[in-house]
Amino acid sequence: MRDRTFIFIGALILILLLGVAILAPVLAPHHPTEQNLEMDLLASSKDYPLGTDKLGRDILSRILYGARISVLVGISTVSVSLLIGLLVGSLSGYFGGWVDQLLMRLVDILLAFPGILLAIAFTAVLGPGLNHVILALCLIGWTGYARLVRGEVLAIREREYIHAAQALGGSPGRIVLLHMLPNILPPLLIQGTFGMAAAIIAEGSLSFLGLGIQPPTPSWGSMLNEGRQFILVAPHLTTFPGLAIMVTVLGLNLLGDGLRDWLEKKGR
Repeated sequence: MRDRTFIFIGALILILLLGVAILAPVLAPHHPTEQNLEMDLLASSKDYPLGTDKLGRDILSRILYGARISVLVGISTVSVSLLIGLLVGSLSGYFGGWVDQLLMRLVDILLAFPGILLAIAFTAVLGPGLNHVILALCLIGWTGYARLVRGEVLAIREREYIHAAQALGGSPGRIVLLHMLPNILPPLLIQGTFGMAAAIIAEGSLSFLGLGIQPPTPSWGSMLNEGRQFILVAPHLTTFPGLAIMVTVLGLNLLGDGLRDWLEKKGR
């Protein structure tokens, strides 16, 4: 029962996030970059439900448009990282030997450094911007998927139906795609939900430090950075972007936990 509750709550939050990101131009009461200096640092009002920032921009509109950045970064990072990790992990687990040693030592080298520090280093070298943030997160994000896929492939390749496919002359690519991949997808799906949450936090951290999405493009992390100097006089500037990040990450983690528990029960 608990796993179904987690899946329902997490899926609901994820659907709402996707809906907000898609319908942001319809739902937003104002343009996210529209300035009105006479209305700066306003608290909640009829025209500005969540208040305004130091330039008089509507907080609600900027949060709605910021959801687009979070969704884009999360989906892009997970998709690219998953594909790279699937390729590297499949090669490493299926062929073993020196291929496994070479690829896994590369993974170990990348995992030896804290991921957020590597992301900061990459964006500092490449420069800030959406594309560079996604690239930096993909460069460090594929390692977890690679190790997961390798472990699954090592367990599956010794089963009878894999040996039968090999005896019938099946190529490695065909065996991996048709016989191994369907069994690997469930744990990858779970890993992907946690990976999307981690990517959203990482993007927010980079934007907070000024290395991610640049103004005036709305990003939850950059909104936190802009509002921290007014935290005592206008706490809504940091409260609502922080809540947006918290609810999104909580929903994705609940979804991942629920899927993991449900698949474990189904496997037993």
